[in-house]
Amino acid sequence: MLKRADVKLIVKSQRGMSLVEILIALTLLAIAGTFVVQNVFQSLEEGKVSSTKIQIGKIGEILRDYRRKCGSYPSTDQGLDALIAKPTSGKECKKYPPNAFIESGKIPADPWENEFVYESDGKRYELVSLGSDGEEGGEEEFDKDISSKDL
Repeated sequence: MLKRADVKLIVKSQRGMSLVEILIALTLLAIAGTFVVQNVFQSLEEGKVSSTKIQIGKIGEILRDYRRKCGSYPSTDQGLDALIAKPTSGKECKKYPPNAFIESGKIPADPWENEFVYESDGKRYELVSLGSDGEEGGEEEFDKDISSKDL
């Protein structure tokens, strides 16, 4: 049979956590969560930068194909639209493929959903992603422009 002292001991051991203990545990979880979220965000942004470099490389391959068939890169005025529809202005491309150079009919955007900036004099080109801020330049790590000249 249980004695009164044994009952008190059992009741004391089943007591819950105090409010202060719960707040301390929540604070520690919040701090740990902050570090996890920062690392996930950093990894996501690094992935976007890598993806942008790959996209610039692939579009560069298509532009080189355009140059092989048409004799020059599309002008700045013609832009990347020359890869999805035969240009009607500027130098004519007699060997333009019937399905265009990008058959989907859509110029891909960079991973931040911004259009690439394209400039060309017909002999050389530069393709630029404006980074996460979508503005020229950029000081922060992921705001910096990514250019085909840097690859």
